[in-house]
Amino acid sequence: MIHQRSNPYNVKVIDTAELLRDQTARNDGMPKIVDQYKLKVEMNPYKNRLIGMAYIALSATAFGVMPFFANMAYRSGVTPTSLLFLRFGIAAVLMWVFLLYKHSPLPRGKTLLGLVLMGGLGYAGQSFSYFTALQFAPAGLVAVLLYLYPTLVTGLSFAVLKQPITRIKLGALILSLLGILLVIDVQSGGQMTGVLLAILAAVIYAVYIMAGAKVTQGTDIRVSSTVIITSAAVVYGVYGAWHGLSLPNSEMGWVGSIGLALIGTVVAVWAFFEGVKRIGAVDASMLSTLEPVVTVVLAWVLLGERLTALNLCGGVLILVAAVLLARAR
Repeated sequence: MIHQRSNPYNVKVIDTAELLRDQTARNDGMPKIVDQYKLKVEMNPYKNRLIGMAYIALSATAFGVMPFFANMAYRSGVTPTSLLFLRFGIAAVLMWVFLLYKHSPLPRGKTLLGLVLMGGLGYAGQSFSYFTALQFAPAGLVAVLLYLYPTLVTGLSFAVLKQPITRIKLGALILSLLGILLVIDVQSGGQMTGVLLAILAAVIYAVYIMAGAKVTQGTDIRVSSTVIITSAAVVYGVYGAWHGLSLPNSEMGWVGSIGLALIGTVVAVWAFFEGVKRIGAVDASMLSTLEPVVTVVLAWVLLGERLTALNLCGGVLILVAAVLLARAR
């Protein structure tokens, strides 16, 4: 999955007044049409917000089911690097088809280079850490630990960029640290490897977001996402060409691999952008914390995974911290 201060995604939020101005300009001498349109728009802000929330919920759910598609692929002999090549490769093809259909212009120069590096280093590294962690630790635990990234972004902004830290942000940092202690309190052995890889994924993602805030500024987020995903696909394609690819050896393995690309990538990204347009980035960020909840519940129902009481308490603290930080933007 992937994340202007009030709207870091560069996605335009629907503005009723602007819509009415545009409609008036197009319907000179037709006041009845304008009035009807105005009435329709003014009567539907609540419906529009509900639609936006539904899109974000769909996006969070699509991201939340990624571990289960990965589990299906792993059971058919696919390695994390081969799975990620299939994920990003299939998703990139579909996203390029969309961009060509829309005739979207590509960024150039330093912006293009920055996007390529974000995908080839940042997104590729984060994804490798996350999907490898799934082989060692419970999916729910890995998903919750990834949501340390808002706290890490806040901490890095304070330490590196010297941005001031408010009481709310400080409280969120403390909650996250307590959450980590509770999550890893009883972990050991191979499962600890998964925990550390999940934390590494959150660290890489935090750096990725901070870099992306500058690199993607002023670009079409759909274009930048396509370039990033394509760059990650190229990295795993080159790795696979050098070391060999382990493709699925069963139908369920292909279902998992394709599902990860279609649902866990294309649908998840598309639904998130549609939701942000309607409810804004801050509310979208808070609702996105549904993602690890979906993963934890499905891991319990489908995989029989059980988290301890300490794990669950730690996960709740981490998610509360993520909501507080999103609200404090």
